[in-house]
Amino acid sequence: MDASKFYRDITADALVNIITSAGPFVKDLNLRGCVQLKEQWGKDGFIEACRNLENFSLEGCRIDRTSIHCFLLQNSRLVHVNLSGLSGATNAAMKILASNCPRVEVLNISWCNNIDNRGLKKVVEGCPKLRDLRAGEVRGWDDVELMTELFKRNTLERLVLMNCDSLNDESLAALIEGVDEGIDVLTDRPVVPPRKLKHLDLTRCRTITDAGIKTLIGNVPDLEGLQVSKCGGLTDDAFIDLIPTMPILTHLDVEELDTLTNEVLKTLAQSACAPHFRHLCISYCENLGDAGILPILKACTSLSSLEMDNTRISDLVLTEAAARMRTRNRSARGITASERPTVGLRIVAFDCANVTWTGVREVLSRNAEITLKTNTYPREIISLKCFYNWQPTVEEHTKRVLRGDFAAAARLERKWAGWMMANEEAGVGGAGARRRRRRAREAQMMHADEEEGGAGVTGGVGRRRRARSGPGGCAVM
Repeated sequence: MDASKFYRDITADALVNIITSAGPFVKDLNLRGCVQLKEQWGKDGFIEACRNLENFSLEGCRIDRTSIHCFLLQNSRLVHVNLSGLSGATNAAMKILASNCPRVEVLNISWCNNIDNRGLKKVVEGCPKLRDLRAGEVRGWDDVELMTELFKRNTLERLVLMNCDSLNDESLAALIEGVDEGIDVLTDRPVVPPRKLKHLDLTRCRTITDAGIKTLIGNVPDLEGLQVSKCGGLTDDAFIDLIPTMPILTHLDVEELDTLTNEVLKTLAQSACAPHFRHLCISYCENLGDAGILPILKACTSLSSLEMDNTRISDLVLTEAAARMRTRNRSARGITASERPTVGLRIVAFDCANVTWTGVREVLSRNAEITLKTNTYPREIISLKCFYNWQPTVEEHTKRVLRGDFAAAARLERKWAGWMMANEEAGVGGAGARRRRRRAREAQMMHADEEEGGAGVTGGVGRRRRARSGPGGCAVM
């Protein structure tokens, strides 16, 4: 039973009646956001009705500590537990979970301020199958004993520790390399079994430095996603050594690491993970630019998301991205007029001083490009987020392409380009300045009419023009 899609439209009494009636048959119960149950948890037979739960989510609910304990005590088959953000979730609840629910594999206790390392120890000791732990903003991650216990278990595949300032290099080393393990005389590194981690999120763990990240080198061969954004103590040194040891990496988030240089991106482009790498976020990395991104676009042929706002990239990056998408479409079978394209690459490139309208136009032009010889259309296009003043045109163009109206999309792109060129000419002084400004106003009106009316019927029939005042209109306005 998933109430997250209709919880705003159902009353508390109706929800209680449904759960009470169907409770014994429910295995998956998602009450995320059901705040209307605040006064209903104590009703006779409500909580007692659910005794066979395997997947259980109370995220965002207003529930007291006693009711949480009752749910955990009555459902020993729980596998997936989500208590995110609940003030009623405490170390006592973790103790009950550890002793009564040994099958738990996924546990989400992010933003549970009343849970710390003492409760987590109980869970680690009592739930040997735990593979997914999400504990953002939970205190006590500097506990080396807790990390050593996790190291010994070596069952975690996903670990989310965002906003955990208590995590430090020593405790991270205990998680990855253990404590007092044997040392390899050749590499001077502990000899330990590789970790099973596939996703590691250390966002805003501000006390982590290169020394902590370097413990991952050679120890996480199965890692697919690494998020270390806003960890200001990290530099090129750690990533250049780490990235080549993660052969199946698909996601990398290094937002706001302003000390990174293009050498990190070059290393990524040359690594074994490049052919299947999919998502890169380098937002606010102000030292990164074309020299690093261009090799990424050339080597990472499966790239589907690229966030690079507030960086030094230029139009060259957008042009290369458009060319690579064109190559990708050529290698695949094109679509016919009856089919519709999909978004194959999402690019975020706003607040980049070196990106101009010409680079944006190149993306729009390639998105609507038709192969005349075979009369086929692009199967995948680029979804672009750019300078806010250009974004309405980009979004309207993308809508037209996605619905298959390539002619209208190309017309919008041409009129927008004409307006932008006329604007540039109008900014030049000297003879003919007034005439150029008049042409710019006319180009702007043509573009605005196309943007407003082009969303109508395909082929130009039934389009509406925006009403405008002529020469004899309102003199004040």
